[in-house]
Amino acid sequence: MAEPDKKITETTDISARKKTLLLGRMLGLASEDDYRPSTASVAERAQHRQRKLLSAHQANLETIFALALNYTPSDVTGVDLDADWGYQFFQMAEQIHNPKMQDLWARILASEIVSPGNFSQRSLAVLKQFTFREAILLEKALGMSARIGTDNRYKLLSGFRTNGGLKQYFRKNNHINIPLSQHGLPYSNILTLMDAGILHNSEFETGLLDTKEKLPLQFVHDRFTVQPNNPHLLFTYYRFTAIGDEICQLIAAKPDANFISVLRKLLERDFKIES
Repeated sequence: MAEPDKKITETTDISARKKTLLLGRMLGLASEDDYRPSTASVAERAQHRQRKLLSAHQANLETIFALALNYTPSDVTGVDLDADWGYQFFQMAEQIHNPKMQDLWARILASEIVSPGNFSQRSLAVLKQFTFREAILLEKALGMSARIGTDNRYKLLSGFRTNGGLKQYFRKNNHINIPLSQHGLPYSNILTLMDAGILHNSEFETGLLDTKEKLPLQFVHDRFTVQPNNPHLLFTYYRFTAIGDEICQLIAAKPDANFISVLRKLLERDFKIES
């Protein structure tokens, strides 16, 4: 077995105290080149820290700009950014350090240059608070979400139930829950997305589904139609907020073939399924 890279081990497998001491570099409390904090005044240490912070911010902006260049086509006419929007964007973007989040901000910038107005300043403010973990959760949730019928907004189906009719008195369970937690999206993660302003804080329901209509369910990487076996069926789902819908345009959701397979088998109890 190959030995672990020494450099990686040295930077990751270190004590909490050493991790804390490393923060001293950010605060201007560690020696660097010709800078010695022990001989510098408080004002000089503050200036040193400010220079490091500005350098980090500049590096963040340059990274996002370089990534945005990769997403802006040369065969499409560009549009000047709205001055206020651009100012707010760069003020926030300079504080984005995580590479995955920088890529997300680069996609937003490229999108606004090609087709302005897709991302509001409110969305930017929410996204600035967005963590890497929340981005991963959104990626997972979107990969399990579907467009229902002619509505082009994605919805995270949570189940279906019988509402009315004699059959509801003879069923053991009138509400069938879709096992989201078994596929990596427990309710605690859904609450996280709600707190982040990505999902609405409550479940929604469709109207009663028409037994004569084949209703398409368009997932990110799959598609099939459902036709209810009785006129008393409806879906329950979580709905993305307006800001969530905007951010979903930029997320590259991963396919989950196992989830789709389980979902189809679950729906076959009360629906006719066609690919």
